[in-house]
Amino acid sequence: MKILITGGAGYIGSVLVPAMLQNGHAVTVLDNFMYHQDSLLGVCYHPHLIVIDGDVRNKAMFKKEISKHDLIIPLAAIVGAPACNRDPELATQINLEQILNLAKLVGRNQRVLFPMTNSGYGVGQNGIYCDETTPLNPISHYGRTKVGAEKILLEQCSAVTFRLSTVFGASPRMRLDLLINDFVYRAYKDRFIVLFESQFKRNFIHIRDISRVFLHAIDHFDSMIGEAYNVGLSQSNLSKLELCEKIKLQVPDFHIFKSDLAEDPDKRDYIVSNEKIEATGWRPSFSLDEGIRELIKVYRFLS
Repeated sequence: MKILITGGAGYIGSVLVPAMLQNGHAVTVLDNFMYHQDSLLGVCYHPHLIVIDGDVRNKAMFKKEISKHDLIIPLAAIVGAPACNRDPELATQINLEQILNLAKLVGRNQRVLFPMTNSGYGVGQNGIYCDETTPLNPISHYGRTKVGAEKILLEQCSAVTFRLSTVFGASPRMRLDLLINDFVYRAYKDRFIVLFESQFKRNFIHIRDISRVFLHAIDHFDSMIGEAYNVGLSQSNLSKLELCEKIKLQVPDFHIFKSDLAEDPDKRDYIVSNEKIEATGWRPSFSLDEGIRELIKVYRFLS
C-alpha cells in the first residue's frame, strides 16, 4: 500500500514510519522539519521511502501528493494545549484547516487514519469511564481543533480515528513534555517532583502500540471504517500521584511532594474505556512499567 504520512518526522511518525516500511508498505513523508530533526536517518536507505521537505499548507503540493496514495495518515499538528495557546491561528491552520482541505481532496477509494486525542473528553465524571459514546467536551483550543477535525473526517471520508491516550515512550524525535516522559525525567534527573492537583487522572499508551494500532486498522479497515476508537492501556487509568508512585518503584529515591499553592493549567481529568478497540482483536503490548524502564535507559544518555 502507498501511504502518505504528514508530519512523519515527528515524535509518533519517527516510530510509525519504520514500522510501516518493515511491514511492506511504501511510505511518503511530508514534513517541514521545523525542529531540524534527523529522526528518520535510520530508514533513509529504504527504497520504498520518499521524504518531502514541505508544508501541508501548500495546497498545490498537498493535492499532488494525496492523489498518489492509497492511505493518508495526517500526523502533522501543533500538539498540546500550551503549544496551541502560543499560536492559536497556526494551530487552527495545521490541526483543522489541513483536515478540511484533506477531506475535499481525497477520493472515494482512498482511506484516512487519523490520530485524535482523548483530551476531547475534557473533564469526566468521577468513577465513570469515557467511551466513544461519551459527549466530547474539549477544554482547550488544541482539543477543539482535534475534535472538529475528527468530525469532518468521519462525516466526509473513508476514515478511522483513534482517540489516543497520553503517549509515552522513546522516539528518535524525543519529546520530554509528555506527562510520563516528563515525570520519569524528573525522577531520574532531579529525584523530586511537586504535584499540583495530584488527583487528576489520565489514561496512557506506549508510542510503539500506536504504530501497532495503525497497522491493525490497515488490516481490518473494512470492519472499522467510519468509527472512532479510544486507544490506551485499560489497566492504566491513573492519577498523577499514582503514576509517580509507579515510577518510584523503579527510582526508589524519587521524592513526591503534593502542593495546593498553584493550579495545573491542564484541567483534563477522566478515565477511559478501551473496550471498543479491544473488541476488534487489538491489545496493547507495552506496559506502563516497561515504558518507565525504557525511559530510564534513555535518560542515561539524554540527561
